[in-house]
Amino acid sequence: MAQVERLAILGDEAVALAVKQSNVDVIAAYPITPQTIIVERLSEFVANGELDAAFIQAESEHSAISICVGASLAGARVYTSTASQGLALMHEILYATSSMRAPVVMTIVNRALNAPLNIHCEHSDVMAERDSGWVHLFATNVQEAYDLTFVAFKLSEHPDVLLPVSVSMDAFILSHSIEPLTPISDEAAAKYLPPRKYEYEIDFDNPITYGTMALPDTYMEFKMQLKEAVEKAKQIFPEVTKEYEKISGRKYDYLDTYLTEDADAVVLVLGSTYGTLKTVAKRLREQEGLKVGVATLRMFRPFPEEQLVDLLKDMKAVVVMDRSYSYGGLGAPFYTDVIGTLYRNGVRIPAKNVVYGLGGRDFTLKDAEAVLKMAAKGAREGGFDTHVQWWEVRM
Repeated sequence: MAQVERLAILGDEAVALAVKQSNVDVIAAYPITPQTIIVERLSEFVANGELDAAFIQAESEHSAISICVGASLAGARVYTSTASQGLALMHEILYATSSMRAPVVMTIVNRALNAPLNIHCEHSDVMAERDSGWVHLFATNVQEAYDLTFVAFKLSEHPDVLLPVSVSMDAFILSHSIEPLTPISDEAAAKYLPPRKYEYEIDFDNPITYGTMALPDTYMEFKMQLKEAVEKAKQIFPEVTKEYEKISGRKYDYLDTYLTEDADAVVLVLGSTYGTLKTVAKRLREQEGLKVGVATLRMFRPFPEEQLVDLLKDMKAVVVMDRSYSYGGLGAPFYTDVIGTLYRNGVRIPAKNVVYGLGGRDFTLKDAEAVLKMAAKGAREGGFDTHVQWWEVRM
């Protein structure tokens, strides 16, 4: 494993560095806060000759993802990034991207959707696309946002997968925060991601039809193939992460857990709040003997059902934290996935949904302590007073 210098770097700039080292062929993007810095840096890399790629500033996010689909089907390694309204504008083409099995990597810098206008952190943007046939990964810190970018390219282009992959990172909390980063060397990156070889690229001498019309007698078969491909991505994920571990020394699994081995209860969360909860869980364990663990999903789609069951089967309670909500539903998206998993696998433990941090509202160390103690109380008393709680909402 080659030694490289440790950096202090913005989250957006760390992602741009990873994309540069991945030797992409085409970058198509449209600026939207708070992801703009990513593509600004990439445009600079292209302009000054550090990256041999085509940089295309599209007239909209809808156009940017459309360009990525065409370039991918032509055999290029492609990348884009967006957030919030930009991702929503891509919605139509996201389904086309996965259904045409176009390997595309996209960073989603998670931001609230209008209205009212808000540019801060929320997961509603990616949750609106959770059923689009994309593989969705979540980073909890800047190092993970960097590392998972490489993993995303490797997984996306795997011949048994050939699907688009997104990497989510929290707006401003990660995108605009400076954190330590240990990059891999350019040589290691080139070994991990050699030039793309795509068996089905566009060839005018041997034409292939993409995105053809399918009538009721064939449409479901196309969708079944997409279902099988997404499930295959889950099987391939350990393979590509183990290979990345060999060059980076950093291990990534479907889930990451902290202090869960002997815990009575666990708090589940996506994104950067994982670090806040870990800090407080350690203190409460040391000072008060509170047996509560914390866990996060690195892979949200396809959903790691078996791994989550292994974690929860011996717990006495679980609290699921969502930075989004399913209006009119039974709770927020992550929570409903978890309770569905519990029910289907016969795991009968109390579960509570905490909806928090919408529009970037702070989730403090004090908040983390209260949630962890609530989880412990639920385990001790065998249940919770409510199914869903909107955290610290002023009424």
